[in-house]
Amino acid sequence: MAGLGPRERAERPEPAPTREDEDTCSDYGSRDKPGTALGRTVPDGNALFPDIFRTDHLLFYERFKAYQDYILADCKASEVKEFTAEYLEKVLEPSGWQAVWHTNVFEVLVEVVDVEYSALKAVVQLCEPFLCESQVSTFTLECMQELLELKERRIPLQELWVVYDESGEFDQTALAVEHVRFFYECIWRTWDEEEEDDFDYFVRCVEPRLRLHYDILEHRVPSGLVADYHNYLSQCEELYRKFLDVRNNITSSDSDSEVENVSMVEGLKLYEKIEHLKQKLKLIENPLLRYVFGYQKYSGLQAKGQRPTGIKITHVVSLTVMASLLQSLIRDKLCPESCGEELEIQFHSDPLAAVNACYEGDTVIICPGHYVVDGVFCIADSIEVEGYGLPDDIVIEKQGKGDNFVDCTGANIKISNLKLVQHDAVEGILNVHQGKTTLENCVLQCETTGITVRTSAELLMKNSDLYGAKNFLDEHYDIPKISMANNVIHNNEGYGVVLVKPSVTSDVKDASADRTAGNAQSTQSSDERAHVEAFSQELLPECVADELELCKQAEISEGNDEIVCELGATSAKKSQMHRKRLSELGITEADDNLMSQEMFVSIVGNQFKWNGKGSFGTFLF
Repeated sequence: MAGLGPRERAERPEPAPTREDEDTCSDYGSRDKPGTALGRTVPDGNALFPDIFRTDHLLFYERFKAYQDYILADCKASEVKEFTAEYLEKVLEPSGWQAVWHTNVFEVLVEVVDVEYSALKAVVQLCEPFLCESQVSTFTLECMQELLELKERRIPLQELWVVYDESGEFDQTALAVEHVRFFYECIWRTWDEEEEDDFDYFVRCVEPRLRLHYDILEHRVPSGLVADYHNYLSQCEELYRKFLDVRNNITSSDSDSEVENVSMVEGLKLYEKIEHLKQKLKLIENPLLRYVFGYQKYSGLQAKGQRPTGIKITHVVSLTVMASLLQSLIRDKLCPESCGEELEIQFHSDPLAAVNACYEGDTVIICPGHYVVDGVFCIADSIEVEGYGLPDDIVIEKQGKGDNFVDCTGANIKISNLKLVQHDAVEGILNVHQGKTTLENCVLQCETTGITVRTSAELLMKNSDLYGAKNFLDEHYDIPKISMANNVIHNNEGYGVVLVKPSVTSDVKDASADRTAGNAQSTQSSDERAHVEAFSQELLPECVADELELCKQAEISEGNDEIVCELGATSAKKSQMHRKRLSELGITEADDNLMSQEMFVSIVGNQFKWNGKGSFGTFLF
């Protein structure tokens, strides 16, 4: 508990979580599982060894409470080892328990005869009879005894797995060893002690890393981002080892030689690289920032461009091709007279394979059927993907857990007459990273963030139905352009539409500089007033500029009264705050036209209903 010293805090044994504890904590982990009641398991499936306590399945809140209330509290990074040692001194049995000493090379049964709390090590001896399992045959009794003598019989606690005992006498011991093991394997970083030490280590490092660990376990983080995180972590650890070697060599040298100067330069370069990687790690560890900053790349999508032969191909996707279907296709889509030129046609049974085979200008026609795909549609060229029939008859379903469903980076992509179904995913059902994507007459059944429009991309969404999303996100830095016409946004857990915007005061300063340079304020036409086009680039959630009031009545007449009323209500309330902040920055007059950006090019005839938090929401970070 925050405010208690390690000794005072550790005197209380760690209680088993209650249902009240469970209800007040995060929803990480399955709530229908028992608390800290420890089961038993066979070590690595080896029946020769006695069963061990099963502790690797602890829930998020169990680990969270242990580290926050009983082990680390409000300690600094430099005090972690001390706090942990004093916790162990209160709850760990000093002797009389057996454990499996587990390494990457062998497993051997040992008995603990003493514990060196300050070193986080146990003094052990081999059990009788001698039990050892290894991939190599060299670990005989004599070899293992010699190895223990070399280690002075002192083994790190995190390498020990406590042997199961039904009496309950060693339950707390098994839990304590697990907490130490997990902490040093998943939470602690070798450079933590050198970080700024004036802040609560638990809040600054332990909690975000612990949440990230469970987010990854529960498939809440995109696989690409997980790979990036582990890659950054490995790079940082390797560079930090090199940095320590260089620093130690400089420290141990008394000379002022050219070699030492070179080493100092090398050390500075390594330090800069390490700091850069650490910032990337922190962004991914922060649950609010990891999606905004940590995963800006989009699988390295590269456009193929035109086919070397210059031919454009029509790809027909069908599970089976009946004669009647083929006749209809030829009449409606493949007839040379209607196309004006001879068509080259390729047939596919998988829509993903068809899209992957496309080059610039190709067309994919998907015939009625229920298609289950395992993968992501990565569309980097300007192509058309069209369902032949009604959306409910052409269903493309994402198989299993995964990341996003459709990634678009092409200059001009059109998707029409399809129903996309996504289950238990991490990212949105459709991500428009750049270029323009037109979505027409589609049904989107999703469970995560719905549609995401990034950077300066453009989305034109017409006559479509989106439901089931936890959010409909526009995540951006440059303002995207969004047109929405005759869509139904309904039955979403959160808001119908959410705008995510960074609060960057430099944008305000840039606007001030532009204003000083003499940029003229353009005149807004009556047609322009019929569009929502006034979101502040510096304070999107905090200020909707005055032009919005001018277009309010026009938008209501188009049937979008709910979203416009919400936006309009924000304007008057926030405008004063906005101008006050501008004044503090030395900008005496707010140039609303310069400050605004045209985000919603057009929103007409849309319906927002049965959305958990309302039709429109904003998030400022």
